Amino acid sequence: MTERRSTLHRKTSETDISCTLNLDGSGIYDIDTGVGFLDHMLTHVSKHGRIDLSVKATGDLHIDSHHTVEDVGLCLGSCLLEALGDKKGIARYGSSSVPMEDALANIALDLSGRPYFVYKVEYPTEHIGNFEVECLEEFLRSLVNTGKLNLHVNSPYGTNSHHIAEAIFKGLGQALSQAIQIVGGDIPSTKGVL
Repeated sequence: MTERRSTLHRKTSETDISCTLNLDGSGIYDIDTGVGFLDHMLTHVSKHGRIDLSVKATGDLHIDSHHTVEDVGLCLGSCLLEALGDKKGIARYGSSSVPMEDALANIALDLSGRPYFVYKVEYPTEHIGNFEVECLEEFLRSLVNTGKLNLHVNSPYGTNSHHIAEAIFKGLGQALSQAIQIVGGDIPSTKGVL
């Protein structure tokens, strides 16, 4: 089987990002984006998705973390799409329901080749430490758009913003782990292409 991995370097006037992804890894990560909370969330995707992930980023953090968070999402989505190749044999779908103390997150995704994003999450605070929670939605939307996947994220309840976010990213890792598994030998679509 061909190794399903991808490396990308993206440089703009706002950010400089290098990302390497191995879908057939074991959950090894090396992440430094300059945004501590994003690093924390990406480690969960790697660990719970059993995906090897390396991300190095510098950005205009003197403004805020928005550009860096959004652009890391763009890079990760692009790496995911490239690493999947023709998607032959993948399970395609994945879902997870993850409790994190007071919070619950339900994740469902389809590696369909058609980007669509549904995000039903309310945080009790606007910040987690100095991280703006609205950036999490931007990260996931960027991931969806370049990764060309259908992602539904729902958190029906939770009283702690950190717990809500952590449940979401652990669930994302678990759902990805299911969807990328090789379970057959053909393209999982009646169209014959994803």
